Amino acid sequence: MELNKYIDHTLLNSDATERQIIQLCEEAKKHDFYSVCINSSYVPIARQALLHSDIKICTVVGFPLGAMSTDAKIFEAKKAIEQGADEIDMVMNIGLIKSRNYLGLLKDISNVKLAIGKVPLKIILEISELSKNEIVKACEICLDAKVDFVKTSTGFSKSGATLTAVKIIKKTVRNFIKIKASGGISDAETASKYIDAGVERIGTSAGVAIALAS
Repeated sequence: MELNKYIDHTLLNSDATERQIIQLCEEAKKHDFYSVCINSSYVPIARQALLHSDIKICTVVGFPLGAMSTDAKIFEAKKAIEQGADEIDMVMNIGLIKSRNYLGLLKDISNVKLAIGKVPLKIILEISELSKNEIVKACEICLDAKVDFVKTSTGFSKSGATLTAVKIIKKTVRNFIKIKASGGISDAETASKYIDAGVERIGTSAGVAIALAS
């Protein structure tokens, strides 16, 4: 299985340097990954580094906690798109689902989706913080908001993706929303298992190792 086109080659560390972002982009070109996934302040650098390539630029919004106001998320997303981002990975407001404020959560996600139009929106659930029922409810809200992807994790919480959670997500969203697994996926064998479970994108900082092994 050729895994490279499933990979969002990721560098989201707070101490990532401009040189490292450029290196990430060079690796993405060399291995023909689907995208690079970076913090929004680095979108202009990535855009310059990826000129004349078909590698997409994916950026995170409301990262890593998701507790920002909807207006802040909209501003960050629209600014990133203006500067060259092709996809937005937005962290869900976990506090809203814990509060059972489902309408508030739907509005938060829907308003961002409406603001960015046809640009793909991935909603990061942070599954390590959610019960099975909360994962299901979050996915139902994402269906109502007509987002493009549900993403498992930021990679900055207690744990990352699990096959169990992916199966719950897949059963809920079926083929209406795509799934991105991220957090702790560091080898080709593990990546392949997620793809076999129905995942259409892999977020990982180990993209080069995975590509070389596949």
